[in-house]
Amino acid sequence: MSLIEKVRNKVEAIIDPEVGLSLGALGLILNVKEIGEGLIQIDFIATSPYCPLAYSLAKAIKTVAESVEGVKKAYVYLHGHFLSERINADVNR
Repeated sequence: MSLIEKVRNKVEAIIDPEVGLSLGALGLILNVKEIGEGLIQIDFIATSPYCPLAYSLAKAIKTVAESVEGVKKAYVYLHGHFLSERINADVNR
């Protein structure tokens, strides 16, 4: 299994506590790609543009992705949320 597949499987298994379903089942993980050796970029959307858990989900995705063996750093980008710029800047600093 490739590093991308391992990361995707792990982050898609995260449960959105607001809905009670996994991010994978909800189709919220848009893209997982390797942008350098051990550097992963994950693009996702929240359940709504005003989802109150968007920051928590972004942090959880980053933590889970970085726990996968072979991942040095994960960059997580939230799209379509009213605070996406602020959340992305904070999560990826």
